[in-house]
Amino acid sequence: MVERKEYLEQLWEWKDEHIIKVVTGIRRCGKSVLLEQFKDRLHLAGVEAEQIISINFEDLEFEELLDYKVLYRYIKERLCSDKMTYIFLDEIQNVPDFPKVVDSLYVKNNTDVYITGSNSYLLSSELATLLSGRYVEISMLPLSFREYVTVTGRPQEDAFSEYMQTGGLPYVAVMNRTDEKVNQYLEGIYNTVIVKDIEERQARKEKDAGKRKITDIALLKTIARYLASVIGSPISMKSVTDYLISSGRKISPNTVSDYVEALTESFVFYPAERFDIVGKQLLKANKKLYMVDLGLRNHILPRKRYDLGFSIENIVYFELLRRGYKVNIGKFGSTEVDFVAQKQGILTYYQVTANMTAEETFEREMRPLRGIQDNYEKIVLTLDRFSLGNYEGIKVVNVIDWLLGI
Repeated sequence: MVERKEYLEQLWEWKDEHIIKVVTGIRRCGKSVLLEQFKDRLHLAGVEAEQIISINFEDLEFEELLDYKVLYRYIKERLCSDKMTYIFLDEIQNVPDFPKVVDSLYVKNNTDVYITGSNSYLLSSELATLLSGRYVEISMLPLSFREYVTVTGRPQEDAFSEYMQTGGLPYVAVMNRTDEKVNQYLEGIYNTVIVKDIEERQARKEKDAGKRKITDIALLKTIARYLASVIGSPISMKSVTDYLISSGRKISPNTVSDYVEALTESFVFYPAERFDIVGKQLLKANKKLYMVDLGLRNHILPRKRYDLGFSIENIVYFELLRRGYKVNIGKFGSTEVDFVAQKQGILTYYQVTANMTAEETFEREMRPLRGIQDNYEKIVLTLDRFSLGNYEGIKVVNVIDWLLGI
């Protein structure tokens, strides 16, 4: 098993706190394995087996517990009366009316509840309303590049090339990889996310709102391919709609918005809003969407052109999220800064480019950073090693070194 140390530490920090721990993320990013590692750590810390109740709702062994009343009775009968009971509910979204169970467990003494889900809709529906202020979300991503290097043991440069091609889903990193096997594995995950997770989401939305919005899986896949092809470029619902209309589909921006929302709620794409650096405020128009795993992106996209810079930009975006930053796209006058990363009120500006050796590229990447007149750190991340240095306070850093924390 690939040990996810950073996420494990996050869970450990919240251990025994009277708050529900919700681990979210795309399928096969390691949520179930994380819970197993956490349970192992509990045992090592002296927690007895009878204090742990663990249910994976994708395991046929627990099929009868998909009835929320049966589930609640099952757990209630196994609670320890005089010491903490640790309750793990994996892929809880498979249980209709699961928030009733979670809320009932929360109000009991000596319970520490951990749940996982593969769709963020579970936090935007009844659960968020029912447990407002009583849960913490731990958003889990595929392997970082540093984790990938540790797991594979590959030389850095080779590992980076592989990472950009096959992505960071944990099993891909540890399997005996061939192109065919990786493609088959990614195809299974992609179809499961697109079909199963989004259909489950729709069933809950149908229950909540009395209507069903996502009905055309082929259209959903078409939108996903288009969004994957334009990572690093600003999009709007109108621009996506115009593309589909030009391809011969009759569709409205509202329908497109529903489909894009389904893809973000299933953690296939993550949004980055634009931020006015001068006015220090968010802008509503033309956000960017980044794809959670480059392996999945390469799997669904036909090879038309080489877009190394956008692939690196995608990797940097998710690395900033892993490091706890809120990430926006920077607008500075008529120019753009790739990322404005914010943590605890401190901003850091990032430009990302594959190569800085051409003078024209160097000036293009530097120009918006030079114009920003505050004292926050400004960094250019590049794959080349010839332009590194400090230019009037602007750092040019090799992206592989940055990802590895060197």
